[in-house]
Amino acid sequence: MNKPLRRVAIFCGLLILALLIRGNWLQYAQADKLRTDDENRRVAIERYASPRGDIIVDGEPITGYKATKGDFKYKRTYKDGAMWAPVTGFVSQAYGATQLEAIEDGILTGNDDRLFFRNTLDMLTGKNKEGGNVVTTLSGAAQKAAYDGLKKQGAKGSVVALEPSTGKILALASYPSYDPSTIAGNSLDTDTKAWNKLQKKNNPADPTLNRALREIYPPGSTFKVLTAAAALEYGLYDSADEKTDSPQPWVMTGTTTELKNEGNIQCKDVSLREALRVSCNTVFGKVGSDLGNDKMLEMAKKFGFTEEQFTPVRSNASVFSEGMAPSEVALSSIGQFNTAATPLQMAMISAAVANNGTLMKPYMVDELQARSVDTIEKTDPEELSKPMSAETAQTLQSMMETVVNEGTGTRAQISGVTVGGKTGTAQHGENNSKNPYAWFISYAKTSDGSSPVAVAVVIEDENAVRDDISGGGLAAPIAKSVMEAVVKGKQ
Repeated sequence: MNKPLRRVAIFCGLLILALLIRGNWLQYAQADKLRTDDENRRVAIERYASPRGDIIVDGEPITGYKATKGDFKYKRTYKDGAMWAPVTGFVSQAYGATQLEAIEDGILTGNDDRLFFRNTLDMLTGKNKEGGNVVTTLSGAAQKAAYDGLKKQGAKGSVVALEPSTGKILALASYPSYDPSTIAGNSLDTDTKAWNKLQKKNNPADPTLNRALREIYPPGSTFKVLTAAAALEYGLYDSADEKTDSPQPWVMTGTTTELKNEGNIQCKDVSLREALRVSCNTVFGKVGSDLGNDKMLEMAKKFGFTEEQFTPVRSNASVFSEGMAPSEVALSSIGQFNTAATPLQMAMISAAVANNGTLMKPYMVDELQARSVDTIEKTDPEELSKPMSAETAQTLQSMMETVVNEGTGTRAQISGVTVGGKTGTAQHGENNSKNPYAWFISYAKTSDGSSPVAVAVVIEDENAVRDDISGGGLAAPIAKSVMEAVVKGKQ
């Protein structure tokens, strides 16, 4: 072979080698990336080619599917979509997926590796692939009571209910809400218009915001339960009924500013029980200042502050700051200044008290199932922390029950059921210029001493008469209805 032909042959061989290397690189090294690429339309077509599995509440699906025209064969439907949106999130042919629909997408589409054996059998027997189910911990009755209560109030707000002994989420409601069915397809005439109407720039109420998990609010006086726990746990006071060292007026340490109580409340040297019953700012502000930033921050962290929670849907971290001056610690210890919490976080505080000092990790997925309802994965309750001793927790129970029996939380009373709670009215806006937030946290105990439910409710009513806003007036009745629904379901 002459020299020019040899060069051409070598060059062609190199081209073939490069082609082979490139082909193998694409087929093996890049295969998974290309297969799952959002721009790969075949992925989207395959995703909607078979019925999606269901999200289950009380043994019944709250989701479904509907046949459509075009490349995407099926789209998601929802039952009582607005009520359940904070739990399910959405799955949309045009806008992707959120929350449980996104986190458990592999199970719901049937693409999870744990379904490989069953999918292989179905392929061999000629059956179409189907998605599995996500069984939640939610209570339909509790969720309905929560959502209906918020809707009746007509203001922005949220409710979270937990089972203290396990951490199961029983209700997770947010208002205003939206129906995920309206954006499940990819129609420019319907889904795109519905999507645009939901965007915050077009709808200031922001209905897609999950206020239960993603919004943090100043918790106001509901935070005094945590401050009381710190006072008892760190030995500042030995009991709920001894006198405290609480002058009135009290000038915050390092300042010339008095910390005020609401109205004409008399709080001089009152006990922790009385201070919680009438909600004394001076007592709990001074408790926080006396304990100091480090101890208050340590206690807040034990309850879950400063860390995101995964339920498995992510919840924003609640805030209690470090490096504060004594006066700032005082304000933070009554749920103001920088202190901010999600409704989930405040329900966790109440749940830990009800569960004798043990805080369980909150979760909303009880079980993952194959379409045949075979269990793929089961969630076991998990202890998150032990913020306080059983003795301290039982003292706090007694104090919170006094609040409901004789104090600011009487509207949460339930006949034949022991209820403990704490109201809160949190300042909002620069110099408290906006309507305050109304809070209520609580738990219910049945005759056998067990506590099936702990609740947190927050209401942000921009249109209410300012003087009419209170945790006891706006939030406590909603908490009561949720607790009643859970207790009734246990009977």
